Amino acid sequence: MIRGALAVLGKDLTVEWRTKESLASLFVLGVLLVVTFAVAHDAPPDAAPALAPAVIWVSFVFTGILGIQRGFVLEREHDCLAALLASPIDPAGIYLGKLLANLVLLSVLQAIVVPLTALLLHADLLAAVPGLLVVLLLGNLGFAAPATLFAAIAVRARAREVMLPVLLLPVLVPVLIGGVKATQAVLAGGLDAAHDALAVLLAFDVVFTTAGILLFEQVVRD
Repeated sequence: MIRGALAVLGKDLTVEWRTKESLASLFVLGVLLVVTFAVAHDAPPDAAPALAPAVIWVSFVFTGILGIQRGFVLEREHDCLAALLASPIDPAGIYLGKLLANLVLLSVLQAIVVPLTALLLHADLLAAVPGLLVVLLLGNLGFAAPATLFAAIAVRARAREVMLPVLLLPVLVPVLIGGVKATQAVLAGGLDAAHDALAVLLAFDVVFTTAGILLFEQVVRD
């Protein structure tokens, strides 16, 4: 399963490196959302840093939905998903490979959104970088695990552009709240202060990663 997952990961990253379709859309939408939120609030410099956690996670969630959906649309348009299912790779390995590829793309998005948010909202994130990396990693997995599974469902629907947000956004509420609370706590008091919110994110990661591994085959074959 691990070798199959690494093969799918390599394929998806190679396709993305050659086309850069998802990266380009993630970059444009991510920057646009952060700039829009920062300009719309127009908070004074002493109050602006308090907005940074919410701006980071709202921008991340809405931009990430577009990027993850695009990956499955490419598979659908070229009938690659049927070829993957006909290959000797375990369906759980296909899910893990696509989950890892989405984690890489979303990490690139966070590498752009977080510094840009800090710059526009005058937030000093340097002192909290280690704790912030833990929060972003857990939140990234908490977003990508259900999003990868639900994108495989939505890509088969005619109104897939509408279907994925409708299915995914209600499920992501705990991740969004946990990510904002954990980021606020890390910026205010370090990693120890974010214990409760990190526990929520970790539990969400375990539940939806396990569900994805167990359910992906039924989702893509039915």
